Amino acid sequence: MRFALAALLVAGVSATTYFSETFETTKAWTEGVMEGKEMGSFELTAGEIGADKGIKTATDARFYSISAPLGTEVNNKGKDLVVSFTVRHDQVLDCGGAYIKLLAPGVDQKKFSGDDKYAIMFGPDMCGTSTRKTHVILTYNGKNLLTKKNVRMESDQLSHVYTLILRSDNTYEVQIDTVKAESGSLYDDWDFLLPKKIKDPKQSKPADWVDDSQMPDPADVKPAGYDDVPAKIPDAAAKKPEDWDNEEDGEWTAPQVDNPAYKGVWKAKQIANPAYKGPWVHPEIDNPDFKDDANVHAVCAPCTHVGFELWQVKAGTIFDDIIVSDSVKEVEDWVAAHYTAKKEKEADNKKAKDDAKAAEAKAAADAAAEKAKAEKKDEEKEDADEEL
Repeated sequence: MRFALAALLVAGVSATTYFSETFETTKAWTEGVMEGKEMGSFELTAGEIGADKGIKTATDARFYSISAPLGTEVNNKGKDLVVSFTVRHDQVLDCGGAYIKLLAPGVDQKKFSGDDKYAIMFGPDMCGTSTRKTHVILTYNGKNLLTKKNVRMESDQLSHVYTLILRSDNTYEVQIDTVKAESGSLYDDWDFLLPKKIKDPKQSKPADWVDDSQMPDPADVKPAGYDDVPAKIPDAAAKKPEDWDNEEDGEWTAPQVDNPAYKGVWKAKQIANPAYKGPWVHPEIDNPDFKDDANVHAVCAPCTHVGFELWQVKAGTIFDDIIVSDSVKEVEDWVAAHYTAKKEKEADNKKAKDDAKAAEAKAAADAAAEKAKAEKKDEEKEDADEEL
């Protein structure tokens, strides 16, 4: 037990939080301007039902850029890397990104844009029904690699916490609201490496290879007179109109209808093909360009900044409670202290807002009903006066 306790203490001491932010202020952050783009600004606010403040996209149909330096430069080779943040949409989201980026060295924060290099792009993105997913894009050897999995997202007006865990054993996990949404192997779910095997370029399917399992039966002969049966015949029930004039209208012919005796184009029966060899499988060889890498998880080599670089049609997305760490436990504690703790208050705020709206709607409906009742009474009085 003493050894186990000592190991836990060592693990606790070695944990590193590279960055954390609750947005009491935005002093650590720099808003950028993308060349040729119409930019929107972030607003520090709790929004309509928030329990505490975050940064909110404030103007519709704008690009957004904001970034901050990491407290400690990140190089995650041989280490777990955990990124977590909360997202809440004050608006009814129709088209807009809500993802975070971990950036490579050299970014000019005042010009931070989609052209800047990043190691991780993670978070929800939605545009109509065509795009509705949580991005998990990892950069490897200068290429931005998209996950092969379609990770779900949340689009309601409540806060949701998105957490990405990259493990040093080259596995990963995506959590939404502390529940696993996706997991697996980095090797399987991204194209980090070239395939170990490739099709042998010196091999091709032999010209005499038979891959048709069935063939026409040579003993099956088309019946005599089969082609003499027409597909269409004159309609026997049709009659020449009484006002038909052959000189003016031409010679009358009955309209054509489907021939019930017609059996279609004749085809011989199919039998098993005795020459069938099965599907041809292209022989494979070792890929001479394959290079193994035991550290594909090490996408931050290094990372120096964290940022949001977005486009939103309808603004109102609020970001909060960001943490970047090498400890899953530290992030779990962070989420419990921030996201989990404020869920109930946010739910209470939403209920109060919904109740106020319902009361307002009821009051408006009652007022409209009273007005209609009064107007009807006035009309009845006018009708009575006219009768007198």
